[in-house]
Amino acid sequence: MSHNYPQLLSPGRIGTLALRNRIVMAAMGTNFAATNGHCTERLIAYYEARARGGAGLLVLETSAALWPSGASMPNTVAFSDDRFIPGLSELTARVHQHGAKIVAQLNHSGTKSQEDTAAGRPIPVPSPVHRSRSDMVSVLTDAEIATFIKGASPDGSGPKYYEMTPDDIAETVRGFATAAERARRSGFDGIELHAGHGYLLANFLSPHTNQRTDHYGGSVANRARFLMETIAAVREATAPDFPILVRLDAHEYRVEGGITLVDCVETSRLCEIAGADAIDVSAYGNVAHSIAFTEAPLVHEPGGFIDFAKAIKKAVTIPVIAVGRIEPQVGERGLAAGHFDYLAMGRKLLADPYLPNKLLAGQEQSVKPCIYCYICVSQIFINKSVCCAVNHSTGREYEGDILARTGAAKNILVIGGGPGGMESARLLSEKGHQVSLWEKDADLGGTARIAGLAYSPNEKLVHYLATAVRALPIAIKLRTLATRENIATLNPDHIIVATGAARLAPEIPGKAQRHVFDGDELRGILFGSNPKAIAKLSVLQQLILKTGRVSQLLRNIRLMRILSKLWMPISRDVVIIGGGLVGLELAEYLVERGRKVTVLEPGPTFGPELALVRRARVLHQLKAHGATLHKSVENIDIGAQAVSFSLNKEVQEAPCGQVIIAMGAQPDDTLFKQLSESSAQVHQIGDCRRIGYIDGAILDARELVQRLETAF
Repeated sequence: MSHNYPQLLSPGRIGTLALRNRIVMAAMGTNFAATNGHCTERLIAYYEARARGGAGLLVLETSAALWPSGASMPNTVAFSDDRFIPGLSELTARVHQHGAKIVAQLNHSGTKSQEDTAAGRPIPVPSPVHRSRSDMVSVLTDAEIATFIKGASPDGSGPKYYEMTPDDIAETVRGFATAAERARRSGFDGIELHAGHGYLLANFLSPHTNQRTDHYGGSVANRARFLMETIAAVREATAPDFPILVRLDAHEYRVEGGITLVDCVETSRLCEIAGADAIDVSAYGNVAHSIAFTEAPLVHEPGGFIDFAKAIKKAVTIPVIAVGRIEPQVGERGLAAGHFDYLAMGRKLLADPYLPNKLLAGQEQSVKPCIYCYICVSQIFINKSVCCAVNHSTGREYEGDILARTGAAKNILVIGGGPGGMESARLLSEKGHQVSLWEKDADLGGTARIAGLAYSPNEKLVHYLATAVRALPIAIKLRTLATRENIATLNPDHIIVATGAARLAPEIPGKAQRHVFDGDELRGILFGSNPKAIAKLSVLQQLILKTGRVSQLLRNIRLMRILSKLWMPISRDVVIIGGGLVGLELAEYLVERGRKVTVLEPGPTFGPELALVRRARVLHQLKAHGATLHKSVENIDIGAQAVSFSLNKEVQEAPCGQVIIAMGAQPDDTLFKQLSESSAQVHQIGDCRRIGYIDGAILDARELVQRLETAF
């Protein structure tokens, strides 16, 4: 095997724990446990898949050391009683049989203990809590509000808190210690104390939440005393060589007087003195601000926490684990430079649990990319189980191997080369079927190409899928419009229609003007593939686009993204009618290129199709860039230089050089109906069946492959 990651894939040690490589699966809540705290087959199979995929160390999701007290999710893994040991032991055994190691992340969620709130149990805190209202509520849909993280107690008064006495602290320390001893008996290779992310231990570390005047408050050493006592108690309860990791916040974003890097450096030193074997460096963002969660802990900025890890590494001699959207190449360089010792990955291992093995085999191009859509963590916010937009096997590993070879190979035609079409073609070909893939355009990707232009992570998915289908024995035909006649010549057993949505702009007064474009027309302009739409532009703009089309520049999404920052046939003032997923991502793309954007949404909510956390980020960023956003607008009328509309019964205007109508997507079953009398079995997936965008199309592909397998 030949690979480019000699540091990342080299063995390492944390205390006495020997690891096969330096890839750590970061702890991520799943809601896969049972409501009674026990491990389920769903949870065990999920972790087993990541062990089989080659990670060196798995960190179990945040678990309740004193369950049910301190649980942050409805389905939290529990360590508070011996009755949980059989399930925990099954989990560790299944992980170990694939050569990986696993540590239990023990926690008390403190003020984030929503299950205590829901049950009416008082929540321990270091000091009286200053309540603040979250602006996350303003971006929720009505459906999400019904399932949002619980904020009300049984009597409706909200969470109840009590200030911990020294005896309370001592009792909690004992609870952590017995949970750690139980983890050791269950076969865990160590534990990680979660002292970050606004949880109980972090509440004591933060000068914002810890206003005590006794020996648990004041100086860094005093604020860290609870944590140091916990480390010592865990060491005494387990064994001198039982690894103890500590997760710390290097910074608290949007928290006045919160933890700073200087605080974290000093706390890290104290942890090492107390006997900790590694520091897992993270950060926290105050979720009272909707943007904060994508600042920390799920940092949106690539490598956003690397400088934190570097600072901690200079201060301690024990290993340091870095995390925070770090690509393998960047992690390799950081390891080689001695900036940290291990690289933790979270979302990347949801998207592709086999990432480590693929890097080891030199198959980096076959790694399924995370598109940072935040659907995974958004599910947790609304008390649902974690999932992944690009990998719908996440959380379904217990259902068995979807790629098991078929015993009855069929001739299958997939019509449409978007994400759903490519994913279904990939899965069916890998199962051993004879697959043909037809696409009417010159390139694979469908509408995901413009999604990739607007939001660059989407481009990586298009590239991955296109590379994957081309590497398989799939008969790919581009510039091919499917008809009953040419389908008949192929004589397929099954036809999968994945042709996407019909985009019919609603009847808005003034929409026929030359400066007004619908979504398909805009796509055709940007990629130079719609002569009718291009004809609406000036002669000079048409000439430039023709040059780009002839030179093939318009086929390269990455190059177009760069060049569009220099020139694009879009006016200075743009009004986007429609504030759904398409409209908001387009607005994000345009404001980044200096356009003054107004978004008009007739409905009551912006971007309901976007995952909650991503929606919150997009709306924040648009407002920060000066975009104007109006929802619940009525009576839209497009004029030559402005769009008029009613808002709260008041008529307003937004200046426009161009208007883009980002509305009207509807399932398109035209081809499906035309083929209804075909001798083949005909199926629909993706937006032509139901509008679900990338996430829905890929889920449809998986479910169709499962149905077909049972039918063969």
